Amino acid sequence: MALKQDQVEANRKLAFKLVWIIVGALLFAFALVPLYDVICSVTGLNGKTKNTAETATKAVVDLKREVTVQFVSSVMPGLGWNFYPKQSSVVVHPGQVTTVMFEAKNITNEEVVGQAIPSVTPGKASAHLKKIECFCFVRQSLKPGEVKALPLRFFVSAELPKDVQEMTLSYSFFPASQQ
Repeated sequence: MALKQDQVEANRKLAFKLVWIIVGALLFAFALVPLYDVICSVTGLNGKTKNTAETATKAVVDLKREVTVQFVSSVMPGLGWNFYPKQSSVVVHPGQVTTVMFEAKNITNEEVVGQAIPSVTPGKASAHLKKIECFCFVRQSLKPGEVKALPLRFFVSAELPKDVQEMTLSYSFFPASQQ
């Protein structure tokens, strides 16, 4: 009888541990996306950049250096948009605030909402691209046939490694809900 009682108690402890493992795994899964975003924005992994407008006023322009910033765009299947930069590249001095324009057109017969996801290459340059104003900060909604000019204001920090003379900023537009 005591052996059976010990077995029941051991099973109860095991079940309790398994429940805690499941609860912990669920909590970790819910925290993973925000945690990933924080890690990427801090480290520049996956081309994510920090969105800091206040550093633009403190930026010192380095007139001795030039960096070419290229722009690439893509639209994921199901969005029904044309999306492209108005200029394929710009040459900037680190610290110099620059504005470039992108254009999006809804080519469907219904209102469509999209969200732009940026990526910067090379990876070591992503932490040095500072966006002040960007269409990627919010979802974009376009009515049927509507064309919208989408501004991007940014600067490249003077701390950009000297061996980086060219960087590419890529935007991919994904379908998004209207919430």
